[in-house]
This record gives sequence, structure tokens and C-alpha cells, in this order.
Amino acid sequence: MGPYNDLNSFQLDILREVGNIGAGHAATSLSQLLNRRIVMEVPEARIASLTEVTEWIGGAEQLVAAVFLRIEGDVTGGMFLIVSIEEANSLIAYLTGNSEISLKNEPGLSALQEAGNILAGSYLSSLSDFTKLEMKASPPELIVDMAGAILASGLTETSRFGEQAILIETSFCEWDEIRGRFLFLPDPDAVPTVFKALGVCANE
Repeated sequence: MGPYNDLNSFQLDILREVGNIGAGHAATSLSQLLNRRIVMEVPEARIASLTEVTEWIGGAEQLVAAVFLRIEGDVTGGMFLIVSIEEANSLIAYLTGNSEISLKNEPGLSALQEAGNILAGSYLSSLSDFTKLEMKASPPELIVDMAGAILASGLTETSRFGEQAILIETSFCEWDEIRGRFLFLPDPDAVPTVFKALGVCANE
């Protein structure tokens, strides 16, 4: 049994709705950044193992670019923006307006890192306004590696309870070139704080 197994479907639905609010705000920020309409969807909130999350990304050996931020304040945890290498280069081209800029050079790395920072900041700002809880993100860290290695490190740091996390999935950029993934991973002991702020009993 993991630290989340006593959460019921109602509580997970609430976390999903919280994620929807953050995703909507982040989509607006990304739309303004790219000057085009962006839709972000939160299909579900669920308890997931490291293996399940890795498979969702595309497999442990899938090479990806990830922006990781640690969440601090009344709610703690972590956030990932994860895209494949091809998707990362497409996003960088949209952001910079220059197809010659990519993950292979410093301007491209900076552009992707800033995109993750803007998305996480708008996501957390929306959640903070909704719950009246303080949430802020640490400076973003950009990692290019295999999905398994990135997630193993990130989930271990954020969950602090082994290889399990509450995963609030968010898919965004619904056009052919880019289908990124945004992961919100609250720490186990932060979840009751969110429920209390929303007026939901922990054992409801």
C-alpha cells in the first residue's frame, strides 16, 4: 500500500478539477506566448507508479526534454513539462520564430526553459487564487535524457514516499507538431491541505 491508496474517487475527481483550473490558466498564457489558440485538457487525476508514468510518456528509453520545477509554500510537490526532442524543437521554433534555433544551442535551451517557467507559474498562480494557498515554483531545471531516468529522479524527489505519485495529467498544444505533457505532482502531505482549503474533509 502506498501513501495515496486511501484516496477515494470523489477526492481524485476534486484534484482533477483543481488541475483543470490550473490548465486553463496555463493554456491562456501559452496562447498569448505563441499567438495562437491552445487547448489544455486534464483527462484524469490518478495514483500512478513510476512505471505507469514512464509508459505514459512513451517508455523508459524515450529521449525527452523536461523542465522540472519544485513547488514550495503551503502546497509542496513538483511539476514537469515533458516533450519529445522533436516536439521540443518545434515548440522552440514557435517561441523564437526561428527554425534554426533548437535544443542544440543555448537560445533554444533558454526558450524551452522559459516556456516551462511561464506554464508552471500561470498554473500555480491560478491554483493559488482558487485555493487561497501560497504556491510558488523554484527556478526551472531543464533536463534532456531518457524518460525513465528523468522521472525516476523527479518522482523520488517530489513524492518522498518511493515510486508513487498523484498524477494530474495535462495534454496541451493540440496540433500535429507538438503534443506536450504537463505533470502536477503534489506531495502526499500537501493533499489534505488542498482538500481543507476546498472545504472537503480528508476522510470524505
